[in-house]
Amino acid sequence: MKKFLKVLLLVVVLAFLYFGFTTYPKLDLISGFSAKSVASGHFLDNRPLDLIQKTDNDIKLIDLAENSIDDAGKFAISSVYGLKERKAIYREGLGAVLINDQFDISKPYLLPKRTKLENNLPFPYGNNEPKDTAFSNIDYSKLKKAVDNAFDKTGGRIKRTRAVVVLYKDHLIAEKYDTGFNKDSKILGWSMTKSITSSAFGVLVKQGKIDIYKPAPVAEWKNDERKNITLNDLLHMNSGLEWEENYSKISDATKMLFQAEDMGKVQLEKPAEFKPNTHWNYSSGTTNLLSLILRRQFKTQQEYLDFWYSAVIDKIGMNSMIVEQDMSGTFVGSSYGWATPRDWSKFGLLYLHKGNWNGEQILDESWVKYTATPTNTSEGKYGAQFWLNAGGKFPDVPRDMFYCSGYQGQMVAIIPSKDMVIVRMGVREEEPGFDFNGFLKEVIDSIKK
Repeated sequence: MKKFLKVLLLVVVLAFLYFGFTTYPKLDLISGFSAKSVASGHFLDNRPLDLIQKTDNDIKLIDLAENSIDDAGKFAISSVYGLKERKAIYREGLGAVLINDQFDISKPYLLPKRTKLENNLPFPYGNNEPKDTAFSNIDYSKLKKAVDNAFDKTGGRIKRTRAVVVLYKDHLIAEKYDTGFNKDSKILGWSMTKSITSSAFGVLVKQGKIDIYKPAPVAEWKNDERKNITLNDLLHMNSGLEWEENYSKISDATKMLFQAEDMGKVQLEKPAEFKPNTHWNYSSGTTNLLSLILRRQFKTQQEYLDFWYSAVIDKIGMNSMIVEQDMSGTFVGSSYGWATPRDWSKFGLLYLHKGNWNGEQILDESWVKYTATPTNTSEGKYGAQFWLNAGGKFPDVPRDMFYCSGYQGQMVAIIPSKDMVIVRMGVREEEPGFDFNGFLKEVIDSIKK
């Protein structure tokens, strides 16, 4: 019996040591992810805690977190086995922000001035219900089957699609939502937000207020080799700056999102590994640096806050959208854009029509072409904060497709040759979970040639 107890004690000690070396350093990130996810999902989209834990947070290690919500105080708290407690607070008009002990919650904050699109037009150019339009060249039974196939059957948890919206020739031709979601549900786009950030620069370029081919306006780089990095390099993820984008471990990306007070400065402070325009490297830090650079273009914080919405988001009636900020007040342009699937489709429509929104040229056609032109060394898969199918990632989908893409399979697919925008949102991506190539092909094939 004594021998057995010694062996048991040894096993317990080894397990504790293994946990200490492998998991404990991640606890701050685990509870940080969970608290932010719970606060945003609950206060932005009114999701109950149980739904968030079963669908948003059922990720390996993240599911270790214990969560609570304070509706009166508008915050969420998460910890792991009572360790590394993290708090995320909600502020109406700004969304949720993960905070640390140094954050002053009593400090006044500014809100972006929003303008709601008011007209009598049907969706997508207005906020009224879409027209019931029938196209003779659409096989609607085939289209319905394609959309239905994107969702799990009752009780299934393989594909995990939450929403599908399909636009064809400016009309809504298909739409479906999973249980618990509807056309008014705000869903996190994750890295689709990068494309929103890109569009803000597109407006500044159209206004003649910035030159993306000049060295990036980063004063901290003026006296070292990084002084030659241009905004064009940053937009193309081709700056040569050091960065590790890995969400399965402690990396630059996870430390930035769940620990940094000023996310834009994380990439700004990284050294150069390569010469600009020679080494493509996907970096959420780069996009948050772009957001910080954008902030520095305005004299006041209020002007910066307003610009994101007045220049693009509210301009095209994406009135449901909220882009959340970091603790310093910079928009998290890499990851934290929330909007309804219908509003995400409006953004795709803007780019489908080469920057024109119902007769108003919001972005120059040249900007949209620039956006969809492959980045040097990306092998045809990336443009300017948009992904591309030019390299054939989806073999059965037109090569002219370019798309916004986010963690867990968020997508706004823009297909000019088919006059289509296809939105899919969910909590799983890639086979064997979700087959984007097959889904897109089935939807496109419902349009008769």
